[in-house]
Amino acid sequence: MKISVFGLGYVGAVTAACLAREGHEVVGVDVSPVKVDLINRGQAPIIEPGVPEIIEDAVGRGAIRATTDSTAAIAATDISLVCVGTPSRRNGSLDTRAVEAVCGEIGRAIAGKSSRHTVVIRSTILPGTMRGLVIPALEAASGLAAGTDFGVANNPEFLRESTAVKDFYNPPKTVIGSLHPETGKAVAELYAMLDAPLFVTSVETAELVKYADNAWHALKVAFGNEIGNIAKALSIDSHEVMEIFCQDTKLNISRTYLMPGFAFGGSCLPKDLRALTYMGRSLDLALPVLDSVLPSNREQIDRCVERILATGRRKIAFLGFSFKAGTDDLRESPQVEVIERLIGKGCELRLYDRNVHLARLTGANQDYILRVIPHIAELMSEDLAATVAHGEIVVIGNNDPAFAGVPGLMRADQRLVDLVRIPGTDGLGDRYDGINW
Repeated sequence: MKISVFGLGYVGAVTAACLAREGHEVVGVDVSPVKVDLINRGQAPIIEPGVPEIIEDAVGRGAIRATTDSTAAIAATDISLVCVGTPSRRNGSLDTRAVEAVCGEIGRAIAGKSSRHTVVIRSTILPGTMRGLVIPALEAASGLAAGTDFGVANNPEFLRESTAVKDFYNPPKTVIGSLHPETGKAVAELYAMLDAPLFVTSVETAELVKYADNAWHALKVAFGNEIGNIAKALSIDSHEVMEIFCQDTKLNISRTYLMPGFAFGGSCLPKDLRALTYMGRSLDLALPVLDSVLPSNREQIDRCVERILATGRRKIAFLGFSFKAGTDDLRESPQVEVIERLIGKGCELRLYDRNVHLARLTGANQDYILRVIPHIAELMSEDLAATVAHGEIVVIGNNDPAFAGVPGLMRADQRLVDLVRIPGTDGLGDRYDGINW
């Protein structure tokens, strides 16, 4: 392909070099004459292992050149990758002025082209930037329509400084967000040589994936360091602790617990977090990440209650209130807290949970149900269909398989608030509200 790469910093220089290495004809574009001159002399504009050798070879083969003339670069290529910086402003907001400026330049240049051009943003941008800034800037400058007259895509990079070339050829995934499937397919051809999962999705999803990645990486570093702080204060080898921790690829280093949903509860997680953070305070340690977990969890409960009350409906059918399906355990169940708060707001509730009903009769939790939450026990029903029929709002609190048929039991005037993402809700339309999706 004939490719122009705008911005010759770490991301742009590595991307341009590796694409040229793969046989593409690459034109690098930058406002800095120094960077342009370095590349044209076969030298790298950045210090990054492997890049100087790749650029020297590519320039020697005529596979890469650089210019400050964006119009000439657009005229000579069919696809542009925007890799300019998006630094933080002093208030923490993202500075997208360089992205907007480059989109203006590209838009004015493609206005004079007879052939279709594709613009791909590799710069890290917040969700909504493609539709709110990039596409309007391109359309305003070109007078053309995105998707119809030119292609637009978002293609976040997953390159780490000092291992960027290795990361380019061995990415954890390739993500392409596009307005139209044809554009996504065309961009995917750039990475056909890579052995990595490919995801062609919406531009908004592609934008947010990059932030989810980096926030998770930062959280892992902070979490590991706070465990290290506790270990150090107790003269425990923190590396030995975390080596053992990392051996668990079923729960610890895995996708488990990472899908958005409702708050956690039960007899272990809240109790153990409180104990660990109390120990931290007793050791005079600041543990801001660990200290924030329970408040964050409470925020999910607050949001749930607010969403239900905001409907203005007060007759509620609540299905599943043990802290997870398949158990009768109500200890620190966030669903129970939601129920109690709704009762306190004057809502008329009817409850169904087949495991809790059984426990009320014979289980080990019988005493807890009858002694601690008798007001909830009085609202329980043995009949799922009758419970559903009671509610103006139906709330599904855990993923008991029996609840998969609930949408089929609902009337046209009922709304569903789903805390677990049950299947079969597509037919509900705007009567469906997923708590985190």
